[in-house]
Amino acid sequence: MKINRHGRAKVLTQSEIQLIFSHGLDNNRDRALFGVCLFSACRIRECCTLLTQDIYTTKGNVRPRLIIRKANTKGKLATRSIPVIEDLRRLLSEYYPLAGDDYLFPGRSHGHINEDSAARILREACQQVDIFGVSSHSFRRTALTQMSNAGIPLRVIQEISGHRNLEQLQRYLEVSDDQVLGAAAALSMLSPVASNSVELQIDMGLKAFTVDHLISD
Repeated sequence: MKINRHGRAKVLTQSEIQLIFSHGLDNNRDRALFGVCLFSACRIRECCTLLTQDIYTTKGNVRPRLIIRKANTKGKLATRSIPVIEDLRRLLSEYYPLAGDDYLFPGRSHGHINEDSAARILREACQQVDIFGVSSHSFRRTALTQMSNAGIPLRVIQEISGHRNLEQLQRYLEVSDDQVLGAAAALSMLSPVASNSVELQIDMGLKAFTVDHLISD
């Protein structure tokens, strides 16, 4: 459920993420499921439809890059290959014994876990730790916003997010009040109102120029 987010999923803080993973999600499957969403910035459908062979080697080791196949992406634009960082590798390693033969996250009867089921799992986890306004899209927005705040060029982020263009990507990114305040504060250097010290330096400079000019004359 989204609360006062103008229809957009909440961007999570680090402390909220830690709470959800340590006290909300209570098993290796759920932590791996939403760990993939967080650390690859993928959509929930892309996560639910991941193939086991695209995550693990035949010996059960986590591959250095996870593959999100074109057929499972929104708009079926392109297959994405995303590096697996250590945090995600650890979650996937712990989950390996439970992985399906075909799909990484198998459903109860056949195929892969349902997106609605994944959303329900997250909703219950967030209620457990009293965090509201979160949806399965929150991890994607959080990841993309974090990369942007870290100064990663948008064109590079787009390679991970799979957005069709930069305009679509920018709509995902959260801008905080502190960032807006910092941007406004940066304009102070343009102020036409001089401080007392600056006015004094200017006044002294003009007087020195006048004296030098008179002497030279």
